[in-house]
Amino acid sequence: MELIRLIGILIIVIGFVLKLDTIAVVLIAGLATALVSGITFTEFLTLLGEAFVSNRLVSIFFLTLPMIGLVERYGLRQQATKLISGIKGLTPGRFLSIYMFARELAGFFSVRVYGHPQFIRPLVEPMSQSSVRAKYGEPTPNLKEKIKARSAAMENLGNFFAQNTFVAGSGVLLIAGTMESLGYQVSAVSVAQASIPVALIALVFVLLSNYLLDRKIDRAYKGKEPQVPKESEREA
Repeated sequence: MELIRLIGILIIVIGFVLKLDTIAVVLIAGLATALVSGITFTEFLTLLGEAFVSNRLVSIFFLTLPMIGLVERYGLRQQATKLISGIKGLTPGRFLSIYMFARELAGFFSVRVYGHPQFIRPLVEPMSQSSVRAKYGEPTPNLKEKIKARSAAMENLGNFFAQNTFVAGSGVLLIAGTMESLGYQVSAVSVAQASIPVALIALVFVLLSNYLLDRKIDRAYKGKEPQVPKESEREA
């Protein structure tokens, strides 16, 4: 009778075929599987609650995506690019360097408000593209792709090298706990202190790399008249 525990799969298949409410079908399938497996109703609710709490960050991630799509649909990108266009002397390298510094500073205080879908895609990347348009004109397709990649890299580098600079960060506590379990006397403070110079070195290398990017763009557009794109091209 071990096959009776597969009743949950049957319920899900029937529910999807009949186009019933997805959440209700999954909950009923889970409850049926739990009851035939000897799990009480109270234990089932406990397991359900623990699973929800342990995966709540995943749920929050998916909940933010529709919001980001809405604000982007109703002019977030346009307003961001308009703001950057009004700042004279701002280059993509300088702007990305500022973001890298802000990203590491946020990591030092354990402020987790950035991310590729929440910040890079709707704000940082369009603003970087706009800084090129303001100084040189419409960027080439190759340059657009380079700026997209560089914008994403700023998020990756800033998060990777600065996430352990906060003493109470999860990564710091994991490292300290692992080292202590292996017999090494390492505190969370010492781990954070060792991470700060690494974050600063990474920042210096990024600043240099972005400076070289600006030099390369400047040489590519040297002697060319800035071509201001039409309004329809900007929105595209």
